[in-house]
Amino acid sequence: MNALVVALVLFAMLPVSAVGQEGGTVTFVESALRVIRGATVYVGAEGVRLRQGDILENGEGGFAELELSGGTIVVLGPSSRMFLFRLGSGAEIVLLSGWLKGEAGSSGAYRFSSPLLSASSRSGTVVLRGREEIAEIFVESGSANVSAMSPDGNWGHPVSVSAGQFCTRQRGKNVAINPRPAATFLDEVPRAFRDTLPSRLARFSDKKPLELRRDHEASFGEIQGWLTMAPRWRTGFVDRFQSRLKDTAFREALDKHLDALPEWDPVLHPEKYAPKTPESR
Repeated sequence: MNALVVALVLFAMLPVSAVGQEGGTVTFVESALRVIRGATVYVGAEGVRLRQGDILENGEGGFAELELSGGTIVVLGPSSRMFLFRLGSGAEIVLLSGWLKGEAGSSGAYRFSSPLLSASSRSGTVVLRGREEIAEIFVESGSANVSAMSPDGNWGHPVSVSAGQFCTRQRGKNVAINPRPAATFLDEVPRAFRDTLPSRLARFSDKKPLELRRDHEASFGEIQGWLTMAPRWRTGFVDRFQSRLKDTAFREALDKHLDALPEWDPVLHPEKYAPKTPESR
């Protein structure tokens, strides 16, 4: 078996610590918000409690505010996709594409990552935009440690960035730090990101958490971007989405993309990995 396949298979079988752990609340939604929990797509709404492992997606014109443990507030912008990879100690939120604004609370650092660029901040505010070939980070207040991301999803040597500075990274290149944001960035930043994010959590403190409303089981096309993101972030996805193999279209689509998803090969083709008997040698 190829060494990379072995590593990915073993990695995918490791449990993600505290999966399902509650760590925040959706406190504002404008337009539609989708939440993928497990292998199911739900309709997001104000008052829904969030869990580690949740995937949140906004459509065009969408906007959602999340209030997480430690007083951290995160806003997901329009046409954006975000993954609550880890909550609690060592919290990390992954923006696959689109816009995110994060105001880190006072009790612990939060890391806001994209496939190309990552920022870790304690009591600072950052705006992150992630696109396929370029990522941008603006440190609005406080400070942040900004790092380039490797294809495996690990961050490189961090650089301290102060309030007002602007970082960009194109795929395959180093991080560039500028004293101020680019004019195009300022022109395109979502309007809701231009002000300090007010907390709305008190409105839900005395209410029963709202249950997510199930919409449908996730299709391959809906989660393909998540299945093929950096290996470190897709830990446990084989187990998480294996129930979807009952769907023939999902299974066939996976089979066509095994070059990018080698950890699924032993699940789809276990006969290739069965121990060889003396007769078959």
